[in-house]
Amino acid sequence: MFFKRIKKLFHHQKTWLGRNKKWLWLFFILLIIIVIFYFLKIAKNYPLKQDLKHDPDFFGVTFSTKFCEEIGLDWQETYLAILDDLKVKEIRLPIYWDEIETEPGVFDFSQYDYMIQEGEKRGVNFVVNIGWRLPRWPECHAPDWTNKETLESTKAKVVRMLIATVSHYKDYDSIVAWQLENEPFFNEFGVCPQSDEWFFEKELETVRALDNRPIIISATGELSLWRKEAKLADIFGSTMYRVVWGSWTGYVRYPIPAWFYRFKAYLANIKPENRIIIELQAEPWVPKGSIIYLSDEEANKSFNIDQFKANLQFAINTKFKKAYLWGVEWWYYKYKNGNPEYWELAKTLF
Repeated sequence: MFFKRIKKLFHHQKTWLGRNKKWLWLFFILLIIIVIFYFLKIAKNYPLKQDLKHDPDFFGVTFSTKFCEEIGLDWQETYLAILDDLKVKEIRLPIYWDEIETEPGVFDFSQYDYMIQEGEKRGVNFVVNIGWRLPRWPECHAPDWTNKETLESTKAKVVRMLIATVSHYKDYDSIVAWQLENEPFFNEFGVCPQSDEWFFEKELETVRALDNRPIIISATGELSLWRKEAKLADIFGSTMYRVVWGSWTGYVRYPIPAWFYRFKAYLANIKPENRIIIELQAEPWVPKGSIIYLSDEEANKSFNIDQFKANLQFAINTKFKKAYLWGVEWWYYKYKNGNPEYWELAKTLF
C-alpha cells in the first residue's frame, strides 16, 4: 500500500510537471534574466540602442478627463492640444461610469460625443474602454448613488450601463475596438471588489451580443501569466511598466528584456497580430499624493527624459502591434509649467 501511494504521488507530480513544463521554463528563464541584469548593471534605461524607429501609428495615448481635472488642467484644452499639436491618431478613451450616469438610469454622453466627433474630424481611431474598472485611481469609478446598492444590484447596473454605452456608440466607425474593464482579474491594486470571472463573462457576452467589433482584455505585464485573459479576448493588451514603487520594496526596476513579453505571449497562445501594449509607462510613479506635488528628484527615480526614450524603444522592441502611452496629460502639465521636453519628444512620435 505504501509503495502504491508513493507511485501514485510520483505519477501525479510527473503529470503536473508535464502540463506546466513551459511555465517552469519561463520561471527559470526569468530568474536568469534577473541575475544577469542586476549583477551586470544593464537594467537602467535599457535598451542602450535607441533609434526610436517604428511603424506609422504604432504609438497612441490614453486620455483621461478625470486625470486632467485632478492635476488642474482643462480637459478640453488638453484634448485639442493632443489632437492638433501632437497630432495623435490612436486614442484609448475610458468612458467613466460616474460621468455618464450621475443619476440612476439617466445617461449623458455629450462630453464623450464631443471627443469622438472631434477625433473623427482628424482621422483618429479610438479604443473605447468601458465598464466599472477603468484607468486612473481609484480604478473602479461607480457613481455615488451606487453606495446605497448591494454588490449584486450594482453589477446589474453595470450591465445596464454597458448596454446603454455600446448601443449609443456602435454606429461610430472611428471606434476600432472595445476594451472591456481594465485588468479585470488583478486584485492587488485599486479600490474595487474582488474580481468575479462569472460576472466578467456576463459582461463580455453582453457586449458581444450588441456589437461585433473586437474586444480587448488587459492584464498586468509583469504580475500575470495572461492565460485567463488570452482565452477570453479577441485582442490581448498588456500593461508595461519599467520602474515601479511598493511600500515594502521602494523603487524597483524590472530587469526584463523586450523579448520576454513575446515569449510570454507565445506561451499564452496569443497570436502576434493580437498583441498590443495597452498602457506603456510614460510618467513617473507616484508613491503618494498627486503627481503635481512630486519633486523632480523624486520623479527622476522612476521617470525622466532618458527613461522616456528607453521605454519607447523597449516597446518597439517587443514587436507588439501597438502601444498606448500613459502620461499624455502630465506631459502637457509640464509643458504648461515651463518644462516642454516630454511634449516636444512626443511630437516626434505621432
